[in-house]
Amino acid sequence: MTITQTELEIRHPLSTKQGWASFAGQPNPEPPGLLPGEDWKRLDGLERELYNEARQDYHSALLLVATPDIRRVIHYGSKLVANNRGKQLGRRGLLVSGASGTGKSTSITQLGKKFQIDLQRRYPPNPERIPVVYIVVPPDADPRSLAREMAAFLGLPVGRNDNPQSIAHTVAEVMRRVGTGMVLVDEIHRLDLTTRKGKNASDQLKYFFDTISATFVYSGLDLEESNLLSGMRGRQILGRFVPIKTGPFAYRTDQDKQDWIKLVASMEQTLRLHKHQAGTLIERADYLHARTGGMIGSLDQLIYEAANDAITDGTEKITKTHLDAVLLDGAAVAQFPPHRPGSGR
Repeated sequence: MTITQTELEIRHPLSTKQGWASFAGQPNPEPPGLLPGEDWKRLDGLERELYNEARQDYHSALLLVATPDIRRVIHYGSKLVANNRGKQLGRRGLLVSGASGTGKSTSITQLGKKFQIDLQRRYPPNPERIPVVYIVVPPDADPRSLAREMAAFLGLPVGRNDNPQSIAHTVAEVMRRVGTGMVLVDEIHRLDLTTRKGKNASDQLKYFFDTISATFVYSGLDLEESNLLSGMRGRQILGRFVPIKTGPFAYRTDQDKQDWIKLVASMEQTLRLHKHQAGTLIERADYLHARTGGMIGSLDQLIYEAANDAITDGTEKITKTHLDAVLLDGAAVAQFPPHRPGSGR
């Protein structure tokens, strides 16, 4: 089988220039059409296999829907971009914190994608421009490893003997030259400001913040409980960044439940199944929230994996059996109480 250049580009990590360009330029997946009943029944073995694979690939490729948290990150991030425009001093960044599975990485990458698309609409095409840089903080990060991550995204060679200062200087110079306007730093909780390495790495990021006229966005796991915001450097971060907290969907008030039902309904509408009745998942809204703890990532996995299982076994509709069979992440499993007779679950 021949692999196209486009397929190769899509396989690049998001933390590379090629991977990011593929992500930012990729439209939302087009839903495959559902065949009329008689045509569907007439498919032979290979045709049915390819047809099923196309629908399963579509389910797997779907992004999380625009939850309130994701919309907030994009809204306030876009406002910061407008306020930062043209400023070297007095710029503000965005600090996104939350539990695993609450859409932090999805939020900041969608913000970066929107920023890049808006920029490309506003200005003539320029193959030299790199509007967004996205990196993931490596474990036990120090100034050199952070600078190398930035350089790797930009495609800059780094020698074994290059010191962190020279790498950082080159990275900043290139970012200014290629017009980088947004820098996304994910997994920022890996910086421990109680250690020398962490303090020096934080200072390295501050150097980039001070020397590149871009909007910086940090995202990490439960930052309030980490050591990122400790001490003088932590106070400095809080003084320069606007915090946004992501979290699971609540399910206490009537409004909470309506918001959850809307989310479930929007996901149900994307399903490409022949026999699934609209509203089936809405009727199971209580179960879906209890099963996932309101975690968006867990809900995404639960619904779309169940849908793909329904394609595989030929039922073509999501049943309680399908949902029960999906093995979710440990956090979702830990909070879901075991079934008890008469519990209604």
